Amino acid sequence: MGGPHGGPFLLFHVLCFLLTLSEVGSQNSKACALWCPPNSSCVNGTACRCTPGFISSSGEIFTDPLENCDDINECGPPSPVDCGSSADCQNTEGGYHCTCSPGYEPVSGPAVFRNESENTCRDVDECQHRPRVCKGRSICINTEGSYTCQCPPGLEFNPGDPRHCTDVNECTSGKKPCHNSTHCLNSVGSYECRCRPGWKPIAGSPNGPNNTVCEDKDECSSGEHRCHNSTICVNTVGSYTCHCRQGWVPKPGFQDKQKNTICKEISFPAWTAPPGIKSQRLSAFFERVQKMSRDFKPATAKKSMQDLVGSVDDLLKNSGDLESLGQSSKHVTATHLLSGLEEILRTLARAIPKGSFTYRSDDDTELSLVVQEQGKGNVTVGQSHARILLDWAVAAAAGESGPSVVGILSSLNMKKLLANASLKLDLEKLKETYESPVRGAKVTLLSAVSSVFLSNPNTEKLDSNVSFAFTLHEQPELKPRQELICAFWKNDGNGNGSWATSGCWRMGSGNGSTTCQCSHLSSFAILMAHYDVEDPKLALITKVGLALSLACLLLCILTFLLVRPIQGSRTTVHLHLCICLFVGSAIFLAGIENEGGEVGTRCRLVAVLLHYCFLAAFCWMSLEGVELYFLVVRVFQGQGLRKLWLCLIGYGVPLIIVGISAGAYSKGYGREKFCWLNFEGGFLWSFVGPVTFIVLGNAIIFVITVWKLTQKFSEINPDIKKLKKVRVLTITAIAQLFVLGCTWVFGLLLFDPESWVLSYIFSILNCLQGFFLFVLYCLLNKKVREEYRKWACMVAGNRYSEFATTTSASGSSHNQTQALRPSESGM
Repeated sequence: MGGPHGGPFLLFHVLCFLLTLSEVGSQNSKACALWCPPNSSCVNGTACRCTPGFISSSGEIFTDPLENCDDINECGPPSPVDCGSSADCQNTEGGYHCTCSPGYEPVSGPAVFRNESENTCRDVDECQHRPRVCKGRSICINTEGSYTCQCPPGLEFNPGDPRHCTDVNECTSGKKPCHNSTHCLNSVGSYECRCRPGWKPIAGSPNGPNNTVCEDKDECSSGEHRCHNSTICVNTVGSYTCHCRQGWVPKPGFQDKQKNTICKEISFPAWTAPPGIKSQRLSAFFERVQKMSRDFKPATAKKSMQDLVGSVDDLLKNSGDLESLGQSSKHVTATHLLSGLEEILRTLARAIPKGSFTYRSDDDTELSLVVQEQGKGNVTVGQSHARILLDWAVAAAAGESGPSVVGILSSLNMKKLLANASLKLDLEKLKETYESPVRGAKVTLLSAVSSVFLSNPNTEKLDSNVSFAFTLHEQPELKPRQELICAFWKNDGNGNGSWATSGCWRMGSGNGSTTCQCSHLSSFAILMAHYDVEDPKLALITKVGLALSLACLLLCILTFLLVRPIQGSRTTVHLHLCICLFVGSAIFLAGIENEGGEVGTRCRLVAVLLHYCFLAAFCWMSLEGVELYFLVVRVFQGQGLRKLWLCLIGYGVPLIIVGISAGAYSKGYGREKFCWLNFEGGFLWSFVGPVTFIVLGNAIIFVITVWKLTQKFSEINPDIKKLKKVRVLTITAIAQLFVLGCTWVFGLLLFDPESWVLSYIFSILNCLQGFFLFVLYCLLNKKVREEYRKWACMVAGNRYSEFATTTSASGSSHNQTQALRPSESGM
């Protein structure tokens, strides 16, 4: 192997081997593998090679058909490409390149390179290249490879856009950059501390920087105000107000505190007498008021109020012809006085200095008031008669400046005009309470009448309730159907008025006082109301009984007119007696009740007719006694009174009595609840007097009659038959007198609310009058019974009975005529 021929031989064999390989490769290249994946090339029929920039898991050449060629990340480890500190390596598919990082740019050459040696990157100044990169008022500041946006002082970034600056409102940020005496004014990026209107910088203090300090400016002394010369400028902290002088009030429409307040001097309000009221005392009072008005000066307002209260006291204490006025006229006068006093006192109170004022007259009338600037909270005004508690906001008039007034005037003498005034009731509520209809109420004043007046004239509906405490000058013991109520005097809009309770309610009573609350203001008082509760049983008895009585009286009237056998002077008396009772009972049933409580023409007319009818009934009853006197005492000396004289006496005498009564005092007819005679002033004696005289006269006649009968019976040969009949007539007349007399003894007490037992007795007796007269004069009379029997037979068609009855009646009549006059038969 190591001989001289070894070297060439070895070289020969190597060349032969390479040639052999070359031939083999040439043969194999003619066959390529078909399964090579993407990013690879074929080596031969069994192998593939990844293209540059890609690699398989087996290496560059692989024979496994399942292999893939994956991209080589030249920028990543283990040995990344070095692009430089300001450049970034960007891997690509099968390669890579270098680019400058964001915020940098190449110094020269292309923007894409392979390594740091090919190019260099430098910082980009975005603030220069992009002037609007920062929005609004923000400032652009360049940084290495980037930039930032900053806000100047007084601005801050918008949370929704970090490159946009918005203003910071230092005045509302809560930092209080300004002094309390100044007003912070925000501006874009800054603020100022300036004095408020009505203020000025203190000496040496600037006006604007944050160290500004201000003090109040006195516009009144500096002349910078705009008050009218009719007002007074009053400086306030930071402002001023224009007030009217003492005794002056703002003109309507000129009440602005600073701009156009114009005042006028307070004048005494005009007050004249109520129209239609004729009274010398009232006219003299208003003449004094007119003199006060002419002499009034605001400086003497207190004196004027005292004089006014004294004049009202004098009018009510010495009322003179006011007492003769009717109830309606008295109530009109009271309404006029109460409303006028409220208006005048409200006006004059504004002319007095601020504070409290109280005046008590010799007649115990009290005036108390408080004058002060409008404010908040409650105010109490008190006196011995009443106290009032209300909110100051209620007292102030809307749109008015200046002091507010709260006052109360209490008078005990006012009850003289308000006596017997009606009370408006909630009838439905009372019906539920007493379980029966309430027809009305009788009221009694237990306290002084207290009128409340405020600066605010519109007090019909208040924003908050007002509380009252009234002193009771009488301590009544409440009986059934009685209660204490808080009432006010309500003007009906036509000058008249009445007590009412709507909007007021009683809170409680004790220790001689009663507390109330109301939602409006007026003139108030505590009343004791005695309710007139209708008795359904009594009403039923009255209506049914009177209907029965009217039916019986009508039968009596028809009997006396149609039954001929009993015709005579006594039958005439009985006929007209029944007619008077029939008409009177019918009027009583239809119109005795006075609905509404107002005594009007209808009620007076009903009272007059009842007065006349019942007086006429008693007059005819007295004629019964006269006829009996003629029958017994003068039985053999002649006949009784003629029919003409009977009618003249029976209807003429009561007509004269009623005419004199109505002419003397027409207001005596009619009452609040019933249309009957008024009990006041002794007017009831216009009925009681004549009735008493008639009853006593008849009683005397009956005594004489009984005495004469006794004498006749004691004679030797008395006419027994005639005397017995006279005795029967006498007993009948006495029974009639007893029934009518007893009925009206109880009837006089009918209108007293407490006498309900007597009312039952009267109603029953009154209802039985007609039935009693029908039994006494018709059913107990034989001739009348026979006439009734004849009429019944005629209706039944029994001719035989009719003939027998007629024959019997004729014979009886003939015999009776021989013994007595026709009118005295049948008993």
